[in-house]
Parts: sequence; C-alpha cells; structure tokens
Amino acid sequence: MGNENVLRIDGEVETSRELTFEDLASIDSSQQIIDVSQFDPKRQGDAVKLTGLLELVGVKDSAKYIGLHGTLDNFHASIPLAPVHDRAFIIYRVNGEPLDVKSGGPFRFYIPDHAACHADEIDECANVKFVDHIELTAERGFDNRPDDDEEHAKLHEKEHNT
Repeated sequence: MGNENVLRIDGEVETSRELTFEDLASIDSSQQIIDVSQFDPKRQGDAVKLTGLLELVGVKDSAKYIGLHGTLDNFHASIPLAPVHDRAFIIYRVNGEPLDVKSGGPFRFYIPDHAACHADEIDECANVKFVDHIELTAERGFDNRPDDDEEHAKLHEKEHNT
C-alpha cells in the first residue's frame, strides 16, 4: 500500500508507536470491534478499542488526558482519559479497506454514548475525525474545540453539510 496512513501515539507512554493499518488489524481479536453500527447505527466499519491501543504503548500513571489530533482539518481535542478509557474506540476499517477521508479517516476516534461520561470536556466534538496522532498528557493539552454554543453550532452545521 503506497499511501500508508499512520497513527502516532506518544506522550506519557512507555513506548511511542507509529501504527499502520496492518498493525491495527493485527491487534488481538479481543480488542477488535467488528461492525461499529451496533453502537451507533449511523456509523459503519470496524474499530480497535482504545484499551487495545493503550496496552501496546504502555500508559504511564501520569497520563490523565488524551489528546486527539487531526492534521487534515487542524482539529484538536484534549479530554480526560479515565471516563473514555474503557469505552472509546478508533474506527480504522470499512469493508476490509482503510477508512477513507470521506468517512473521517485515516482514523476516527469515537465514544459511544459520550453523554454518559459525565464530564463537561467530553461532548460530541470529542468524537474526532481525521485523527493521525494520539497524545497522552499529564495536564489538559492543546484543544481548539469551540467553547461557545454559537461556534459549536456552526461547526456541526458545517459538518452536516459535508
């Protein structure tokens, strides 16, 4: 595959990694989610659980936040790690192929039922498209999500029109 999409994971981890599509596909089946539509009928594809990714890199005790970075649209979110640790996943494959940009690829971070996290920093915008870098940090990291309701609404309006 010529145009290799890579998911970089670094920060407060034992071993920084750059994971390819093949790396994600080879993660143990207990960490794979086949058909994410079981969590959200509007979503399709296969995913790997966040816990599976974090096992690969070895998360340090100091890691309290997860930074989700999408280079393509320069979108960045930093959210508390604990509430999403066991529920979030990364959608990386549709019909056996890497997730394409139209579907939010190369990788799409997704939190089923994000409202159940009961944390103000975790909202619909924490479901980040175009993710190519996950950064674990001790403090809240770079986050350029809109912080007022009007800007937030504009972002989602733009998203629904694309």
